[in-house]
Amino acid sequence: MNPVTGLALGRIGVGIASIVKPDLVQNSMGLTSSSPVLTQWFGNREIALGVATLLARGGPRRTLVLIGMAVDAADAATAYQAVEAESIPRTTGLAGVAVAAGAVLGGLLGLRVKGTKTKKGKKAKA
Repeated sequence: MNPVTGLALGRIGVGIASIVKPDLVQNSMGLTSSSPVLTQWFGNREIALGVATLLARGGPRRTLVLIGMAVDAADAATAYQAVEAESIPRTTGLAGVAVAAGAVLGGLLGLRVKGTKTKKGKKAKA
């Protein structure tokens, strides 16, 4: 599966979980005291970005991948700052940093795949 498609589907899955079971998502992120509505807002963002990326082609899709990478980089920085401020458990925060950084790397891979050729000589789609 193309990394961009995988990231988009992952965003949609996390978004749906955040809307339907915000308490479960909060607990897995070490945010038991957060308001469920904040987690649901996060879910809305993830679904919108995932769906838009799946539907886009060409330059707009590349732009959405770059936007997703910026969002994920900001999420990694926010998680790291929360660890430093001791507002979330270290293991939870560093796991968040790792997941967000992995999504940035996945975006980079997806952008790279776009410019490569397949075995049949056709350009791969991001």
